[in-house]
Amino acid sequence: MEAISQTNKIVLAGGTGFLGQLLQPHFINQGYQVVVLGRKKKNISEGVHFIKWDGFSMGEWRSSLEGARMIINLVGKSVNCRYTEENKCEIIQSRVQSTRILGQAINACNNPPEVWVNAASAAIYGDRQSEVITEESEFGGGFSPLVCKLWERAFYQSKTPFTRKVVLRIGMVLSSKSGGVLQPFVDLVRVGLGGKMATGKQYLSWAHELDFLRAIDWINDHESISGAYILSSPEPTQNTVFMRALRKVLNVRFGLSHPIWQMKLGAIFMGTESELVIAGRRVVPQRLMETGFKFSFPNIEHAFSDLFNKK
Repeated sequence: MEAISQTNKIVLAGGTGFLGQLLQPHFINQGYQVVVLGRKKKNISEGVHFIKWDGFSMGEWRSSLEGARMIINLVGKSVNCRYTEENKCEIIQSRVQSTRILGQAINACNNPPEVWVNAASAAIYGDRQSEVITEESEFGGGFSPLVCKLWERAFYQSKTPFTRKVVLRIGMVLSSKSGGVLQPFVDLVRVGLGGKMATGKQYLSWAHELDFLRAIDWINDHESISGAYILSSPEPTQNTVFMRALRKVLNVRFGLSHPIWQMKLGAIFMGTESELVIAGRRVVPQRLMETGFKFSFPNIEHAFSDLFNKK
């Protein structure tokens, strides 16, 4: 394997996905050397070093962790699918096994990464509708929270005594770039179908892409930060308000609403699960804000205005 400098290095496991595509140029622009571990060499920014791995077994990729400033694990099969038994198994195993093998690799390093950030999800709290949720709140029940609990358990069970560990329960990261979680909402609005979904009262927990990147930098720079943190705007937004703000910024006056039965039926035809939109989560990043972190875009109207009105 080609030798990789061990100075100022960031490793992104599963870094070819959407969040990885945000992080790659972000760190390159800061002067870091960026290494991406992935199955296929795609979506790689200029200047990024790609190393192939399967996310399950040890290999030559392990040496890339030596001397790294930070390893960020973003691996996980997309939950945007039907929850068949096969897909459920893959959703869980892709997260748990990649986390376990990274933990083993870090533990085997002579000069282990200083920080290990493991992506997780605010879905660990389940469908809570209007209840205000912080890191201290109880976890929810059902498949999605189970996935998250197993994911975090694998992270905490990994023995990495010389590496600071942070798990991030991330909300929807909003970006105007195509391919992100916001894209389906934009598509619906543009064809006149961007009204409220289900009751419209369910809360969406989200973060502007810039705040996501700034939070990662904040964690990198503050050695006192460890453990579980929610990464989501302090102003979670009801679906009705979210869709209205999106219609406004896209200059679409009308949006047809979707009752629950229609959401469930449509999800079947689209090969996904309606709970991804129907479930409500009103999470607040209490611990992150207590460290002094301030969100640049806490408000959904301001976030959309910045994303879609950039010159």
